[in-house]
Amino acid sequence: MKQLLMGNEAIARGAVEAGIDVATAYPGTPSSEVFTTLVKMAPEYGFYAEYSVNEKAALEVAAGASYAGARSIVTMKQVGLNVAADPLMSLAYIGVKGGLVLVVADDPGPHSSQTEQDTRKFGQFAKLPVFNPATPQEAKDMTLAAFETSEKFGLPVILRPTTRTCHVCQDVELGEVKKSKKAIRFEKDPKWVIMPKLSYIKHKELNIKYLKSAEMFETSPFNESIIRGNKGIITTGVSYNYVMEALEILGENLSVLKIGTYPIPQKMATNFLKQMDTVLVVEEQEPVLEDEVIKLAWKNDLRVDISGKHDSNVPREGELDTDRVIAIIRKFLGLSEETVSPVSPPELPVRPPTLCAGCPHRASFYVFKKATGKKNAIFTGDIGCYTLGNAPPLEALDTCLCMGAGVTQAQGLKRAEPQKKLVAFIGDSTFFHSGITGLVNAVYNQTDITVVILDNRTTAMTGFQPHPGLPQTAMGNIENPIDIEALVKACGVKNVYKADPYNLEQAQKIASKALEDSGPSVVIMERECVHLVRPSTRYEVEMDKCSNCGVCYKTFGCPALFIEDDRVKIADDCNGCSVCSQICPSGAIKPVQRP
Repeated sequence: MKQLLMGNEAIARGAVEAGIDVATAYPGTPSSEVFTTLVKMAPEYGFYAEYSVNEKAALEVAAGASYAGARSIVTMKQVGLNVAADPLMSLAYIGVKGGLVLVVADDPGPHSSQTEQDTRKFGQFAKLPVFNPATPQEAKDMTLAAFETSEKFGLPVILRPTTRTCHVCQDVELGEVKKSKKAIRFEKDPKWVIMPKLSYIKHKELNIKYLKSAEMFETSPFNESIIRGNKGIITTGVSYNYVMEALEILGENLSVLKIGTYPIPQKMATNFLKQMDTVLVVEEQEPVLEDEVIKLAWKNDLRVDISGKHDSNVPREGELDTDRVIAIIRKFLGLSEETVSPVSPPELPVRPPTLCAGCPHRASFYVFKKATGKKNAIFTGDIGCYTLGNAPPLEALDTCLCMGAGVTQAQGLKRAEPQKKLVAFIGDSTFFHSGITGLVNAVYNQTDITVVILDNRTTAMTGFQPHPGLPQTAMGNIENPIDIEALVKACGVKNVYKADPYNLEQAQKIASKALEDSGPSVVIMERECVHLVRPSTRYEVEMDKCSNCGVCYKTFGCPALFIEDDRVKIADDCNGCSVCSQICPSGAIKPVQRP
């Protein structure tokens, strides 16, 4: 039976068909839908699923389950693997018992990430097998194969879909859901304790396993060689789809070697190279496959010309598509440029990213910008919706590096420029993810900074997932969520405040007081995301009172405020936050009932 599935849904289906016992995740686009699909399936198929506090915790929970023989899957995006790198590197040495698969979704482009890093490089670094799917069907099939490979070699295995594979849809052939009948029990053994002498032994074993996995992949159905002459293309993942479509459009019959596994099948690749005079390597991001091909050609003394990223024929940055690959193949074959220009689509309006209408984060930035005057203050930021606080007219975010870094960067900036006020903004989910450590560091070293926790009661940027501060987990409701204020006080912060960002007068008084405190202070800005509530009122401008001063839209920047016929108006997407009415000096903005 076939079912139309998104790539991420297909991965989840593959995990269920593999008989998983435990699923963990920290949400991150483009991986998020893998876990949201698994959560929906968990009650029916009887496995445990959790949103972990961060990717490191998610991998360690999955590893613990695997030690007892349970099949486990953990999902994250590529920058999340940076957080999970510590346990991953040691886990490669220690090994696993039950199959353990890491779904790490890469984001060429990037569409919603800080980096375009290539997880295949992590696979090389950790010496772990990597599967690189081209389609949702292949993503599902590779998930099953990844579990089998994990248990065959006693290693964690990486499945590396990219944005297009994650979010494209395809009719996927479904298989039977099989629940493992093996006993799940942790058996005590010194091998689970990583000590220096054991590390040396395990490293030798890891190197042998890496070579054996390459041998196994020689017969993998995910690797395919098509010989159609002495000019060829070697490709991988979603790039394979672009190559095949481009060749069809160009009417060219080149040989193609598709590689879906890492380490690459060396015999298959060498045999392909022996039949070629010239080869083009097409892949997104890093020249991982190209470097392997070059090494094989050199090792086997093959006189074959290899083109790709190293001669700048294939770009090393950004995302590929069929049009870009057509141009790459044209250049590779020495074909003339296309003389017939396609009809250009109409130019789309420029829509810079902005915080939603009524977003409480906008009010929080506004409050602290007013409180500091921003003349002698630095605002450090973090990863989340609120990163958009850097956009005009707010311009209230001066740094953004990675999850949790705003809190610790503020401390370094304060030591470098002690005369300045340092304000670190961090979201509620991000605070639990990696902000607590930085806050403890500030308390321990008594660094005079103000940390603003933007508590909008969800993980909004990645799809409204729960976090430890909410009364629910992935599997259901809980009675005692972690209280952020109590946690902050337990970290040793003496000056802790709460404010409602929609109440500007109250919030600004609290902000000013926190800024005057010595040592670290924390302000928790509490107001749920506008997408979690639907207020009964919205706001309109009374034209006879409006002086057209522009204070509302020039300083606040809510997208619901706009100019028409030289007058300020409020769009229907107003969420009724009331902040614009509070900053209007003429009292011209009034609430009205929604129809």
